Parts: sequence; C-alpha cells; structure tokens
Amino acid sequence: MAVRKFKPVTPGTRHKIIGTFDEVTTSKPEKSLLEAKKSTGGRNNSGKMTVRYIGGGHKQMYRLVDFKRVKDGVAATVKTIEYDPNRTARIALVVYADGQKSYILAPNGLQVGQTVISGSGVAPEVGNALPLAEIPLGTLIHNIELYPGQGAQMARSAGSYAQLLAREGKFAIIKLPSGETRMVLVTCRATVGVVSNVDHNLESSGKAGRKRWLGRRPHNRGVVMNPVDHPMGGGEGRASGGHPRSRKGLLAKGKKTRNPKKTSAKFIISKRKK
Repeated sequence: MAVRKFKPVTPGTRHKIIGTFDEVTTSKPEKSLLEAKKSTGGRNNSGKMTVRYIGGGHKQMYRLVDFKRVKDGVAATVKTIEYDPNRTARIALVVYADGQKSYILAPNGLQVGQTVISGSGVAPEVGNALPLAEIPLGTLIHNIELYPGQGAQMARSAGSYAQLLAREGKFAIIKLPSGETRMVLVTCRATVGVVSNVDHNLESSGKAGRKRWLGRRPHNRGVVMNPVDHPMGGGEGRASGGHPRSRKGLLAKGKKTRNPKKTSAKFIISKRKK
C-alpha cells in the first residue's frame, strides 16, 4: 500500500494525497453479502437534528463483514481484496471449502489465493483467527474480541494493531493502539497480523468536496459563534473563547469523560497516552 500525490493543476489537487488502491483486485462486491444502508442526515426518529454536520454524501451499500470468525476448522481461500466505503481498511472475500462466502477484514500482506482458517489449534499465521491463549507472546494482532463469541471490537481500523504482551491465569494482557494496556479473557479471539491500508493516515482530501462525498457537512467552530449559540462564542475581535468546552458547557481537551465506576475499569492496567 502506498499513497500518490498530484500535481497542483487545480486548487483541489494541490494538497490531494490518496491511496493507490494497488491491492484492490475488483470493483464489484459480492451481491449476497450486501445490505441496504439508510442515511439519517443526523436526524432522529422524529426528524429532529440531533447530530450536526451530517448529511448528503454518496449512496453506500453495507458489506456484511464477519467479525466473529466462528466457522472453525474449515479452510477459506481468499477470492478478492475489495474497497469498503464503510471503513478505512480493505476487506477480503473468502470462500470456504463448503462453498460459503464471507467478508473478513483484510490484514496487511494478505494475497488472493491465500488460505485462512479460524479456530483452536490453527497456526498463528497472518489472517488466521484463534483464541488469545494459543497466540505466541509478542505477536501483532487485530480484530480482538472483548467478550468470547461477541465479535471483534478492538483494533479494526486501517493500519491499527495491538500486541499480546503476557498471559496471567485466565487473562491475556494486550497493548492497544491507543497505548492503553488492558486484560482480556484468553478465550477471546483475535486475528494475527496488522490491518490493511497502513498508509491511510497519510491521506489528505485536498478539497471540501471530498468530505461532502463522505456525508460530512461544513463544521463551524464555537469561538466564531455568538454567546447565545456557544459557551466559547462572543468577544471583541478574534477572542479565543476561554477554556475549551462543548456546546452544552462540558469541559473538553483534557477533562476525563470516562466513568470511573465503569465495570470494565478493573481490567485496564495502564490508561492510554494523552
């Protein structure tokens, strides 16, 4: 995966940096794994805008990605590597030996024709999903479950990975992409490797229109508003707005928002880097 820069022939291409899509092998998704995706425009069920700066954008179909990987012991061959408009990572269409098709998150380096398998007792190779109890210490992993059988929730975005540091009794200690170190049950599954599209963080839209295609509308800062509209608004000239806070007055940029009484707090060994 690499990125490509453009010559500044137009204002929109002057700062445009996008991926090369070299690893993508097809532009047609598997129809049986598609689902309609409704756009909300930031409105709730009564039509009231509850989330600002959302609306428009290109129509998208949702790809049904298998985050559980519970089809154990059945080898699957990678048929295609595809672009998914719903996530930053690439997805891989795999066909199991019994003919069933499924989408999985594509790890970096996964090639068409490769075989992946999930379950207990499988080799800890790139693309294989197995319990944390059987993965060698120090291995880079992604697609990690928080609770056994629930489906992966951690380390799923482009280029992200976690590292398995140690095992203590029924818990494994993993270091997450944020820098947080936490305990997860060894019966939870994870996939070996790093998530694909590792250069995604180097990309730059180049123009506001590309954000509009993604369904993101112009976002205005609180400091440019009037006091009636935002706690940071008002003042003569370009006033900074005082201490950063949200529209509802909740402090931002530094204030801890996580509930200290949260049940899962006891599993966190060290918190994420600031």
